[in-house]
Amino acid sequence: MLMKYSVMGLFGAARIAGAELRKVPVSQHMRCLHTGCVRLAVDKALLMKLRKSTGYTFVNCKAALEKFNNDITQAENWLNEQAQKEGWSKASKLEGRKAKEGLIGVLTQDTSAVMVEVNCETDFVAKNEKFQQLVKDVALSTMEHLNTKAAGKAGYMKSTLQAEDLASLNVSGGSSLADQLALFIGRLGENMSVTRAVCVRVPTGWKIGSYVHGGSAQGMTEVAMGKYGALVVFQSAEGSDTLGRKLAQHVVGEAPEALGNMDDLPCGQSETRLLPQALMWDASLTVAEFLRQQNAKVLDFARFQCGEASK
Repeated sequence: MLMKYSVMGLFGAARIAGAELRKVPVSQHMRCLHTGCVRLAVDKALLMKLRKSTGYTFVNCKAALEKFNNDITQAENWLNEQAQKEGWSKASKLEGRKAKEGLIGVLTQDTSAVMVEVNCETDFVAKNEKFQQLVKDVALSTMEHLNTKAAGKAGYMKSTLQAEDLASLNVSGGSSLADQLALFIGRLGENMSVTRAVCVRVPTGWKIGSYVHGGSAQGMTEVAMGKYGALVVFQSAEGSDTLGRKLAQHVVGEAPEALGNMDDLPCGQSETRLLPQALMWDASLTVAEFLRQQNAKVLDFARFQCGEASK
């Protein structure tokens, strides 16, 4: 009987404990089950906000918020640190994979302009706004480098930066472009490269025309992005922005390899010099003849096609 009473007492106690437990909110049950009653349940609004701002998976965002008790700033910093570490690891693993897709970015400011190429493996990633943010970061960092280099100097300046030169440039916040690239590789999971850049600074009286073709950037107005890009350095009595754009558009479409001279005669459809080429929008004129009509002169140009540098 003593044993029976004891067992019944245990069942009774269990029923009382169960009743008390049912009074505890479900969210607290979840906190106890998953975090030992130490961490708070993840706030859904914060989870959506973190997911949108970082682009990381829901699973990773949830883990970060749990780790830092819904402190979204600490969670985002931690996610970026993890992505950067993972990015370096992924970068070494993905290094041999071809990255021929991506975007050309063009940024112009008064008498300065830069054109950059950033590559990835697929066009799907190239359309991702996070990748486009990387292209913008590269263009802004390259422009800052140009302005620093050109400070206090006069005359025409043109320089080309390769991958190793770009890797050491700084982005906002003080990290290098190499670190920023690793961060985005960790985020997007593809091989990427900051491939090349050209920088141009012109003296007073000279102008820079630009054109980008074959793409659009989501919400990016400062840096134009596409699959092809061109910069044209020119002089014009009228100073028309439209003229500079049309000349750069011709460079993108006809892909000249050299400038040539104003008096050069065209050598047929395979002409690779800019000035003797037939004008893209009026084949009855050469570029040189059109420039004479406009009282203008082309002094230099640069053209990028996405992926051509990795062929």
